[in-house]
Order: sequence, then C-alpha cells, then structure tokens
Amino acid sequence: MRKVILPVAGLGTRFLPASKSIPKEMVTVVDHPAIEYVVKEAVAAGIEQIILVTHSSKASIENYFDRNFELETTLENKNKLDLLKEITEILPPHVSVRQPQPLGLGHAVLCAKAVIGEDDFAVLLPDVLVKDSDTPNDLSLMIQRFDKAQASQIMVEALPEYLVDQYGIVDVKHSPNEGESIVMQGIVEKPAIGTAPSNLSVVGRYVLPAKIMQLLENIPKGVGNEIQLTDAIAMLQETETVEAYRMKGQTFDCGSKIGYLKAVLHNGVDHPKLGEDFKTLIKELEL
Repeated sequence: MRKVILPVAGLGTRFLPASKSIPKEMVTVVDHPAIEYVVKEAVAAGIEQIILVTHSSKASIENYFDRNFELETTLENKNKLDLLKEITEILPPHVSVRQPQPLGLGHAVLCAKAVIGEDDFAVLLPDVLVKDSDTPNDLSLMIQRFDKAQASQIMVEALPEYLVDQYGIVDVKHSPNEGESIVMQGIVEKPAIGTAPSNLSVVGRYVLPAKIMQLLENIPKGVGNEIQLTDAIAMLQETETVEAYRMKGQTFDCGSKIGYLKAVLHNGVDHPKLGEDFKTLIKELEL
C-alpha cells in the first residue's frame, strides 16, 4: 500500500466565511494547517505518495507542499535551522490532479485513476483529523488487515445513540473491539434513531482495491446526482468482503466549526512547546 488519495476540491461551505478565500484544509490547527495532520497520518502508516484531488481555487494547498527556495535560503542564512527543518519535513512525494466539476466523492476518487494505475490505495478525507493514541496508528492497522484478509477496510467509530441519525452507519452483526475488523453488510445513511443497525459511523478513512475504479466508472449517479463512493463500495460487496475497522483513536470533524475548535483544543494542550501555556490559558478562561 503505497498511495493515498486526498480529495480537497470541495468548496467548504460549512466553514464559511473563512473558506471564501482560504481553503478550509489550510486553516491552521494550532500552528499547522489541518491538511498537514492528515498527510502526516498517511506517512506514519507507510504511504509513499500523496495524491491531491484539487480545484483551481486550491492552489495554496499545492504551494504548501512544494519547495520555497527563497524562504529556505533566507532561513538558512539567518541560521534558523529549526524552522528550516520544519518546513522541509512537510514535503512528501505528491501529485496533484484536478476535479473539474463537483460531482461527488466517488468522482473525486475516480479523477486519480491514472495515477493509481493497478495499485490498491487508501482514501483519507481531510475534513476529519484522527488523533491516534498508539503506534502503529489506525491507518497502519487497516492496511495490515487489508493485506492479511484481502478485504477492503472502512474505518468506523462508536457514537452515542442520539447521534446516529446524523451519519452513515454500518450494518454489522456485532460491534468489534477497538483495533479490530468485522465483516460489513452495508451502510445506512442517517437512519432514524431507534432503527440504526449499529452505533458505528463511517469516519472518512478507506483502504480499497484498485478494481473499485472500474466500479466508479460504471455506476450511475446517486444521491445529489453525484457519483457516490458508498455506492461503489456496495457494488464491491456483491463479489468481495468489505470489513468495518473500529478505530482506537479520536476524530475531529474540522469541516465544522465546533469540530475545528475541539481539534485546536486537544492538539493545543498536547503541543510540545505551547501545551503548558495553553493549559494555563484554559484555566484563566474558566468561568
């Protein structure tokens, strides 16, 4: 598993007005843009190539993961080597492809078909930050399980019952332990409370076989008149096993404003340089 697709072409309407001129993926969580956390998650899992599926308005994302020789030279000349090291460590091998129209997540994944080729791959939704509690991280464990079982992996997390009507919920026979996978029967989108097949919601992390690209090319448009990745996964289930992997870490939905603030809070208190001062600030603000 060497490649990961990061769909970043969305307009970020949930994050307006900030996302009117700044890609929501570039809004900083403490001192790094949100997308960098997702890229680091992939690199920590052994991914070697990042594929950004982007849009013409998202040039700042591509620039962030490119070299800036003028800045690097300035930092080197001023002997600011710690900063130089920090900005050069955010440059994993990557490719950018354009999604010319907003035709859904499945379409965004399909836009990377030429780069994926015959390789299996992961999909990480940059709206969601995953804070892992252990090493190897959850994505690593999903990839290991994919290699062992030859079964696609869909990351899920347990939700309180009163929230199941807000998410895609997987249909499984029973809830697996954290860090384990179970065969998945399907996904129910936003089921009414009391009717959900489980309390496990899809997180936004997928490990998929190359053949799903063929399914995406041929499935009809689904909800919203868009090409849906979940429809292709459902079609894949007709011939292959798909498993739900229950994560051990914690998620933050940075596509929403409150989820973003939670991410700032949690990453702020754990920051190696700012953490103690941040905790002091929180105590000062307690009412």
